[in-house]
Amino acid sequence: MIGLGVMGRNLLLNMADHGFAVIGFDLDAQKGSTLESSATPGTKVKGVTTLADMVSQLKSPRKIMMLVPAGKPVDDVIESLLPLVQQGDIIIDGGNSHYTDTLRRVNYLHPKGFHFMGMGVSGGEQGARRGPSIMPGGDADAYQHVKPLLEAIAAKVNGEPCTAYMGKDAAGHYVKMVHNGIEYAIMQLISEVYDLLKRGLGLSNQELHDTFKQWNEGELQSFLVEITRDIFLQKDDITGNDLIDMILDKAGSKGTGKWTSQDAMELPIAIPTIDMSVALRTVSAYKEERVQAAALYKPSVKPLKGNKEAIIKQLHDALYFSTIICYAQGLSMLYKASDELKMDIPLKDVVKSWRGGCIIRSSLLETFYAAYNKKGKKLPNILLDRSIASLLKKKEKNIRTAVKLASQSKLACACLMSSLAYFDAYTTERMPTNLIQAQRDYFGAHTYERIDKEGKFHTEWQSHE
Repeated sequence: MIGLGVMGRNLLLNMADHGFAVIGFDLDAQKGSTLESSATPGTKVKGVTTLADMVSQLKSPRKIMMLVPAGKPVDDVIESLLPLVQQGDIIIDGGNSHYTDTLRRVNYLHPKGFHFMGMGVSGGEQGARRGPSIMPGGDADAYQHVKPLLEAIAAKVNGEPCTAYMGKDAAGHYVKMVHNGIEYAIMQLISEVYDLLKRGLGLSNQELHDTFKQWNEGELQSFLVEITRDIFLQKDDITGNDLIDMILDKAGSKGTGKWTSQDAMELPIAIPTIDMSVALRTVSAYKEERVQAAALYKPSVKPLKGNKEAIIKQLHDALYFSTIICYAQGLSMLYKASDELKMDIPLKDVVKSWRGGCIIRSSLLETFYAAYNKKGKKLPNILLDRSIASLLKKKEKNIRTAVKLASQSKLACACLMSSLAYFDAYTTERMPTNLIQAQRDYFGAHTYERIDKEGKFHTEWQSHE
């Protein structure tokens, strides 16, 4: 392992606990010492401070993984390794690299005789130590060498490891990128529902905890709902207040959500809920402007009107409905990318790998796994599966009510609205896009297609004042 930050160290310790001899490199000798002192007694764990020392102690084919910041640091490590490794050795990038960089590195190293794999890892520090979701892609031959190790250290659901070969070339990092886009969207949806419950319905943090606790014990069970439950009772060490109320309303990001939106537009594929979640993180950064705008427009939040328990149920169903839509958009992007970019991404295995260990793990993924497991089923979008359609139909009325209440209360819920709008557009046999086609032909002679015959047509449009 190159890079012994918390993630790199925990992954190595996880490997060692499963019987593998591991060695870690970091220029900081203290990190190597921490690695060794943290190891379970009886395991084979070593820390070194030179790449040459590390490489010399590995058996061929060497399996070398790096967890360093995306971009130039990855290229620098590769160049440092090249004089030390031999043909047939396997180099793995376990960071959050953009898939285009991974593809470039695959094409750079393959003619030199080296295997290169891009591998997504999700689950945070504890996941790395106890069992993450692992998304390896790239060289299929190299995957066979690391498969036993990855299956041993990955999270397990129903006895199945939450890892599988994600496809050719840069597929591993592509799947991880989309995973993170879905993560952005679900987090934004939860925050919108939180706002409606707190400012719209007046729930205390204790009541919010109780609500999310109950939700996590039912059909909304997921890692993100679970940690949201815990957040509401965390106290601030400085003031003694509930910590959630002391945190500034500006969210950071590391770029993977933005990449998901950008690459979806390139395909093209529609992922409006994910797009909106990325946009709203950007809006959150406009804190000073938002303060000025609030003073100028003086928005007055109106309490949600109706029976309290009924509204909580409506918001539960709205979150459930929209969460399905998030997954549907991300998985439809993988379906399209698999074909367009010739990566052969197995969606069934993607869903299997996301069921445990990763940030977006949820009970819903079992339903998706069943949908993809149906014999001969090839779904461009999980909304076309009858079992998924049945779930959405049961929640549709309540999300419409929730969105209406949010609009009337002046509480922003753009991702809830985007999810519903996407659903309505996707399930509409005839959209109003015929008018857009007419407009394009009117002002730019872009032509249009007809409903009664094949071909492209142009009309000399007349003014009718």
